[in-house]
Amino acid sequence: MPMDRLTAVLDAHVADLESAGTAKGDEAVVTRVIRPRDGRGPRFHLEGHGEKEFLRMNSNSYLGLGLHPAVIEAEEEGSRAYGAGPGAVRFISGTYDAHTELESALAAFHGRGAAMAFSSAYATVVSTIVPLVTDETVLISDELNHNCIINAMRLARPKAKAIYHHNDVDGLAAALEKHAGSARRALVVTDGIFSMRGDHAPLAEIVEVCRAHDARYPENVVLVVDDSHGVGAFGDTGRGTEEHTGSGPADVLVGTLGKAFGVNGGYVVGSESLVRFLRESSPMYIYSNPITPGEARAARAAVSIVDSPEGRGMLERLRGLTRRFEDGLGRIGIETIPGPHPVVPLMIRDTARTRDLVRHLFDHGVLVTGLAYPVVPRGDEEIRTQINADHTEADIDHVLELLAAYPG
Repeated sequence: MPMDRLTAVLDAHVADLESAGTAKGDEAVVTRVIRPRDGRGPRFHLEGHGEKEFLRMNSNSYLGLGLHPAVIEAEEEGSRAYGAGPGAVRFISGTYDAHTELESALAAFHGRGAAMAFSSAYATVVSTIVPLVTDETVLISDELNHNCIINAMRLARPKAKAIYHHNDVDGLAAALEKHAGSARRALVVTDGIFSMRGDHAPLAEIVEVCRAHDARYPENVVLVVDDSHGVGAFGDTGRGTEEHTGSGPADVLVGTLGKAFGVNGGYVVGSESLVRFLRESSPMYIYSNPITPGEARAARAAVSIVDSPEGRGMLERLRGLTRRFEDGLGRIGIETIPGPHPVVPLMIRDTARTRDLVRHLFDHGVLVTGLAYPVVPRGDEEIRTQINADHTEADIDHVLELLAAYPG
């Protein structure tokens, strides 16, 4: 059946994005990874660029664990033992001891009763929030929450929805006050680390507000935190935003295995009752294959490394490199949002200049990500850089020199 008329509509949509400068464009294809050597961090070859080496400053692999020999060995051993894929969804025949051992390790790492692994953190968020929402629930969200939370809210069918200004604890309190007495349950959802800016939620204050209003909701005020960018990269021991803020545990915590842990997949931790409920009601868990047993073994190895003296050394190094980069940006005069998290945004505040600076860095062998409207609000155009523990001081200084030399 021809799609000629629909194809014209699809092509026109993409053309509009391209003319507005908001299209993501072609993806860079990595063809080779060069391990750290000679005082330099990892370098990457890209398809179409021959032997040119690129420094990656836009990777979520905050600790460099994706290239750690013990993590790679664990994945290879898991694949040899169990095969390349799980073969089925988990409730049929796709659960392996590699999955359950990983979940036990994650629950222990976060001090929770149970954990549950998913194919991705995005799937985790959607398949956690939607089942927890009833037609007598008010769903309350920070305005800068990640797209996965936004889409989960679109899919859910609550009694009411409320959005509070970014990190505005008073706005959160007002929303809880407004719906007390009309909703039986309140679900408060926030990112731990806001991925576009690198700032963090004031979790201790948010927990206090939720507790203050809890008695007015028959089915509780439930706090859900997606700390995918925080876990493994933030806090003295990598426990994320909860550790950094001293908030104590959120009711529901979502993390990822695909960022600081360097592997793939997502997970949720909470009470045993919560996890039993989600195993019976989360569609992307029930009807999708899990991560492979090899990936589960690799993730288990990564959690063990983070929860060790080696991991704490990586975290300390990551904090030092982040400070070095932020201090250098200050000397150059580039605006940023300072903080201890390794997401360091360069606030360019202009779409054309953002694109030009991304191109300048690319031409000199540095990969960064430019963010423009509608990914970020107009006037907040930025280049998001991300520091990794397997970068070196020389790498950081090299990028600062390129930024200082930018003629624009």
